[in-house]
Amino acid sequence: MSIEIERKFLVRGTAWKVPGQGAAIRQGYLSAHPDRTVRVRIEGVAATLTIKGRSRGAVRGEWEYPIPLQDAEALLNGLCERPLIEKTRYRVVHAGMTWEVDEFFGDNLGLVVAEIELSSEDQAFAKPDWAGEEVTHDSRYFNSSLQAHPYTQW
Repeated sequence: MSIEIERKFLVRGTAWKVPGQGAAIRQGYLSAHPDRTVRVRIEGVAATLTIKGRSRGAVRGEWEYPIPLQDAEALLNGLCERPLIEKTRYRVVHAGMTWEVDEFFGDNLGLVVAEIELSSEDQAFAKPDWAGEEVTHDSRYFNSSLQAHPYTQW
């Protein structure tokens, strides 16, 4: 089992954005239960199936497997809950660490969040100026929650 330790922040401004460097992501959920989420994602030409356990603070179990692109398309188009999550992901290096900044579209248009994966819950990191309020513990910002309760409907 893999463990994911991640902190999430709202993003201010556009100083983080590197034009042309983002990757389009389409993802959907086969299960969005708080105890277990099952996600299908296509990023570029790579597809994955990811299973995550319940979050305990910034930590949760995570299992991720590559799947054929054709299978991912079929799952997204036929079995995943609606609306699908549409976003562009930017990988931004700050102070030697990679931040993943997600700019959402579709039903979550206007939302931009940044995540940093850590090796321990107490790992120190430099927070960039564009990283605003921390929302790690606010379940509204989980992608699985954004599918059920899109940002544009808050």
